Amino acid sequence: MTSSPVGAERVRVTADPDWYDGVGISLGVRVGNLVFTSGQAPIDDTGATVGTGDFEAQARQALANLSTVLTNAGSSLAEVVKATVYVTDITQQDVFGKLRAEYFTGTPPLAESFVEVSALAKPEWMIEIEAIGSVR
Repeated sequence: MTSSPVGAERVRVTADPDWYDGVGISLGVRVGNLVFTSGQAPIDDTGATVGTGDFEAQARQALANLSTVLTNAGSSLAEVVKATVYVTDITQQDVFGKLRAEYFTGTPPLAESFVEVSALAKPEWMIEIEAIGSVR
């Protein structure tokens, strides 16, 4: 645990197992009443890609991972205030929109950026999601 410039304690968010352990980043960081997640990819808890070639399956896995990180920090998908969704195919926006309505059940507002990128960390990944959530 370390202090941030504004004095709030920074606490590493982890899971058991921690699928990002060993790559030099945290699953997330809690600072005061906010949780900042790292990008959550379509991987299982061993780091294996889920749903190769299937956008919806990959999105569901990334959302499940995001939910785990937020929950472990004392937050939830319902408490997300900002999400950034990186995809390799912008035409999947409607598919993700349906999943957003299913997974993000909190009362709006939810700010979101939906961004197409040329590639993600692994060539088979089609989506990665990062978020900022509040802790009540």
